[in-house]
Amino acid sequence: TENSAETISGGADSGTGKLIYLTFDDGPSDRVTPKILDVLKEESVKATFFIVGKHAETRKYLIKREFEEGHTVAVHSYSHKYDEIYADKSSLLKDIDKCNALIKEITGKPTNLYRFPGGSFWVDSSLVKAVTTHGMRYVDCNASTRDAEICGATPEQLYKSAVNTPANRQHIVMLAHD
Repeated sequence: TENSAETISGGADSGTGKLIYLTFDDGPSDRVTPKILDVLKEESVKATFFIVGKHAETRKYLIKREFEEGHTVAVHSYSHKYDEIYADKSSLLKDIDKCNALIKEITGKPTNLYRFPGGSFWVDSSLVKAVTTHGMRYVDCNASTRDAEICGATPEQLYKSAVNTPANRQHIVMLAHD
């Protein structure tokens, strides 16, 4: 899928009705993002990058590359500081808007996709409602490489986590970190 404000990239349906969306949180980073983009390009795979605005400020060229290569660039947060983001509705929306303004500055268009830092599962329902009322669609994951949990994970451990964690094997939203 081409990058747009309506979809997450990375869905692949081989005629089986099964879909997988590759998503990467917490980037961009100088060390990892270019490697991810190189592999995705080599394999002709699209993904969604849920970015942290403060990391993108000094790496705008990576956000531009993500977008130009057809990936979706979406809001994860500007600061990724839970105590600030989740203090109240106003703080949450201000953080989202700051990150989205940066996305618009770099790509020319804002997004309506958001991933709650830490996932929406534990977030107060009034904050979840504030996000949707604000016109954002939030995207959780139902599978993970567990790359943020397993310190020094081997490729085999990441692969095993990825194939063993899907909660819904027909429609997978895979979480990895940038």
